[in-house]
Amino acid sequence: MIAVVQRVSRASVSVEEAGYRADIGRGLVVLLGVEKGDERRQADWLAGKVARLRIFADDAGLMNRSIIDIGGEALVVSQFTLAGDCRKGNRPSFDRAAPPEVAESLYEYYVQRLRDVEGVPTRTGVFRAMMAVELVNDGPVTLMITTADMPR
Repeated sequence: MIAVVQRVSRASVSVEEAGYRADIGRGLVVLLGVEKGDERRQADWLAGKVARLRIFADDAGLMNRSIIDIGGEALVVSQFTLAGDCRKGNRPSFDRAAPPEVAESLYEYYVQRLRDVEGVPTRTGVFRAMMAVELVNDGPVTLMITTADMPR
């Protein structure tokens, strides 16, 4: 799994065709890509890592607080293009991306894990939809986390 995590002061995602919109205030936007071979253990680890990332300022202005510590919200948006391989040619290959059925199941599991186990109020995009994501990146602070880095 690959997550691009952005600290935000506010964010939203909308799907015009479905009349759908989700908004959050201060917190994190997580763009989540699921790759072939990913399993629930990767989602468990990644949800814990994101929930405990100390990237919010403490009273001294240092990045020492997590989204849990500040009572923030998360907006999780599926993004299979994170599994894109741009090494050859000019058209990305998405061979590393998990099939949609597998990816959707793990995406939903990740969201559930973030909400129910980690206790982070979480809104989502719409899986497999064309979405418009708007955000105000706070800092800016943007990190990429991949489960390839997780302990074995």
